[in-house]
Amino acid sequence: MQNSSNQTVKNKGIYLLPNLFTTAGLFSGFYAVISSMNGHFESAAIAIFIAMICDGLDGRVARLTNTQSDFGAEYDSMADMVSFGMAPAILVYNWALQDLGKIGWLASFIYCACAALRLARFNTQVGVADKRFFQGLASPAAAALIAGSIWSGSKYEIDPTNISYIVAFVTALTGLLMVSNFRYHSFKEVDWRGRVNFIVMLLLVGVFVVVSVEPAIILCLGFYIYALSGPFITIKTIKKLKVEHIVGDEPVDPNETEPQQDMAEPHGEDKTQAMPTKDNPQ
Repeated sequence: MQNSSNQTVKNKGIYLLPNLFTTAGLFSGFYAVISSMNGHFESAAIAIFIAMICDGLDGRVARLTNTQSDFGAEYDSMADMVSFGMAPAILVYNWALQDLGKIGWLASFIYCACAALRLARFNTQVGVADKRFFQGLASPAAAALIAGSIWSGSKYEIDPTNISYIVAFVTALTGLLMVSNFRYHSFKEVDWRGRVNFIVMLLLVGVFVVVSVEPAIILCLGFYIYALSGPFITIKTIKKLKVEHIVGDEPVDPNETEPQQDMAEPHGEDKTQAMPTKDNPQ
């Protein structure tokens, strides 16, 4: 009887290491909000990138140490909403959109709401989605695009009032890309524990050197290219572009032909999904 009680208490514990990285990411996102309110936009943008690094580490650490848990998955989603939903939306509003009135805060809200929808959709598709691709732009990448733009603008002293309408458009469009059906490479098929050629390590060193020269500009351009890669990959791989390839409840297999889709999914057919198994989300 005593052993059963001890086992119950043990199961109620929380794994420290992966949740420590999640907490660090949450702290970075919260710090970005505070910094943007105080006018320290460059520091706020860098904090979002730090949150992105922490978010990339917590799930991998959990899998490597076999410390996945439902609590960790839920906590990670909550932290992501702060770091990659609220923080970028408030940061971009304080930097360039507050003088636009309703247009400014509506553009920020579109981004924030789309980030929440993106995370909710991702959580419901864990275990059934193709792990090689993300359905829609991942929220950390979207946040990095916004943060990279503001970091570059602050570093080179660009007056945000001169580009406020452009910033509003980019902010809203980035949010819509998150809830789109465009396919983005997830890079989850990379074996991080496997052996690589020596040349690969030299290339990685070169990447770090290039990024360190002008991190704001290079990271910003890199995530803009990644954001544009989704529509490019989708349009390139499908045979005929349809509305459901861009937006909808479920992603459509781009390898299916038009007749096969009509036969497999007749109009009005009730489609069901297997219940997903939770894992650490992005």
